[in-house]
Amino acid sequence: MTQEMPLEGLRVLDLATVIAGPLSSELLADFGADVVKVELPNGSDGMRALPPFKDGVSLWGKVTNRNKRGVTLDIRKPEGLALFKRMLPKFDVLVENFRPGTLAKWGLPLEELHRINPKLTVLRVSGFGQTGPRAHEAGFARVAEAMSGFTYICGEVDRSPLHLGYPIADGMTGVFGAFGLMTALFHRAKNPDLPGEEIDLSLYESMHRILEFLVIEYDQLGAVRERSGNRSQYAVPSGVYRTRDDRWVSLACSTQSVWERLAQAMGRDDLIDDPLYKTNADRVANSDGVEEIVTDWFAANDFSYLSDLLGEKGVAFSLVFTAKDAYEDPHYAARENIVPVADSELGEIRMQGIVPKLRNAPGSVRRAGPALGQHTDEVYGELLGLSDDELTALRDKGVV
Repeated sequence: MTQEMPLEGLRVLDLATVIAGPLSSELLADFGADVVKVELPNGSDGMRALPPFKDGVSLWGKVTNRNKRGVTLDIRKPEGLALFKRMLPKFDVLVENFRPGTLAKWGLPLEELHRINPKLTVLRVSGFGQTGPRAHEAGFARVAEAMSGFTYICGEVDRSPLHLGYPIADGMTGVFGAFGLMTALFHRAKNPDLPGEEIDLSLYESMHRILEFLVIEYDQLGAVRERSGNRSQYAVPSGVYRTRDDRWVSLACSTQSVWERLAQAMGRDDLIDDPLYKTNADRVANSDGVEEIVTDWFAANDFSYLSDLLGEKGVAFSLVFTAKDAYEDPHYAARENIVPVADSELGEIRMQGIVPKLRNAPGSVRRAGPALGQHTDEVYGELLGLSDDELTALRDKGVV
């Protein structure tokens, strides 16, 4: 007997494009929600244009839209709008990421959505939120990261602020979106007579929220946090160090005991009682000296030796992994962090496993992101009872 997944029975209609909104619904799909991904028939979702590609297929979308069923629908056409309205009562959640007011312009203001389905929970993802002077501006991850304050603290001390190699604002917003949906659904479960919730989630606010102490630091101390490269500004030594055999290692001495174990590993017990480095506050104040000692020690040794020694001493460290390192790592394998999944276009492919891990009701990766409209006939036949002839007529008109 197949074990029921925790979100089985929850239905999500995903109108969102690119990354943040679709990631929110993907996280629910991982735990059993039936997510129907809606795309325009012309395949213009920006996700399908994002590299990397194989045989013309976006690999990114295979992950962000995994565990979903894919249909096509143009709700800007009268027939498409009518079909969409017939779909709405079948779903618990709607996810969209158009500029504020777009759905209303197409005949779907919140009042109409809730007239059709009073219990519908609507997640609205945007760059700047549904209100405020910038609400109607175009917003993407890099713009949001810059506005949030995150980009300003990334990079080397004497160089420009630095964007990361991944749109982290999309990732964080996707997680906040899933959290917001589960919060709203739990509240409604406790209060079944309440109307459906509207969740206003922006990219920049998601990033700003996770910066934790930056605002209170300025509020209470008048201090603006600056860039420090790979060096930690609050726990020293902590950084990225190059080994003799050209590997990069990240080290974190976030507690006094770890620092003392590192000093012992380096054969420098004298540093433990050195007044320049005795406490973390001392090391932060004299970071140049201690960082030079640690940098030179790493540079004089190969990674295999350092890895064994630091592990033996209980020092917190990691090789700076590439995707290849993760793919081949035994800990990743033991934790099922990378799993195989069948795909209709590419055959068997591998991608990240389920996070977090629930002991009694785990999720699973059941399918990769669908080809354009892969489940159109299945979904419209199952939910609305449309016949083959009706679907053919809709295709001829460009509605699906």
